[in-house]
Amino acid sequence: MKKHKILKTVGIIVACIVLFMVIINIIPPAQNVENNPFVVGKGELPLIAAHRGGGDNNPENTMLAFREAVNTIGVDIIESDLYLTKDGYLVYNHDSYIDETCNINGDLSLDEVEELCENKENRHYIEDMTLAELEQYNFGYYFEDENGERIYKDVTDLEGTGLQIATVDKLFEEFYEANPDLMFIVEIKNSGDRGYEACRILSETLDQYPGYRDRIVVGTFHDEIEVELKTKYPDLMRGAPTGTAAKFIITQFLGVNIFDNSDFACLQIPTSYDLGIELQLDKKTIIKRAHRRNIAVQYWTINDADEMRELIELGCDCIMTDNPELLRSVLEEYK
Repeated sequence: MKKHKILKTVGIIVACIVLFMVIINIIPPAQNVENNPFVVGKGELPLIAAHRGGGDNNPENTMLAFREAVNTIGVDIIESDLYLTKDGYLVYNHDSYIDETCNINGDLSLDEVEELCENKENRHYIEDMTLAELEQYNFGYYFEDENGERIYKDVTDLEGTGLQIATVDKLFEEFYEANPDLMFIVEIKNSGDRGYEACRILSETLDQYPGYRDRIVVGTFHDEIEVELKTKYPDLMRGAPTGTAAKFIITQFLGVNIFDNSDFACLQIPTSYDLGIELQLDKKTIIKRAHRRNIAVQYWTINDADEMRELIELGCDCIMTDNPELLRSVLEEYK
């Protein structure tokens, strides 16, 4: 009799747990953002995000790359990183220094430059230079075309070439009238006071181009900059910081997503993550649960055609790639 009572109690507890799990997965969760242009409609193909402007097709983070990506390839999103110059301009560059993307070290080969930059004191940092100083250099200097030719190496008259470092305001100005539907993924790389200043300048620049204000998502790896964006610029959509993204993914895997209280607009993730064991993130369940919260799922950085096809068939919202030309051709197969 006692054993029967115990089994009955255990059964009730298990049934309650199962019922609880069913209920929390049926209840529609709150929407993270009301209107999210980064979420594609059901059955629609994912958006093309030119990672660094499409660094495989053109010199990364240059106006030349951005123009080709938008006007020739027809990308939906420009993705890049932002740094603040010494005199308060926001420029596009992946690293905090410019040695590996321009000819600031003269005619050294890229291998020689990389060796030089192993000593951080040899690097030329964006925060130590004015925009006028940065604009002297050819940011297509080390770019190689599909034949391995450095086709922009000898360009010295940079005016009008699009090979100079690009600024946020010039990029918005370039496309605002002709491409009002263009979207942007940016990451503020500066931390601390310079990161706060970068947030302010980005917001004030968007005031001049208000149509882009709800077509940009801003990310950061710095906790204090995330707080700054959330508190002072709540109208700007944010990408999920690493910790927040990890928490969201874990709650989705465990089926307890109702306990996730995040408010980001875009989940930007690789297809897998190494935690000692490889965790696969290219899952339809992650996309489905994110969509219930009106969160866009954006995968990076995908440069293989077969991997692109797998993500297209999963129904993701965006594929970030260094080769938007390749992704465009793959998407054409589905049309």
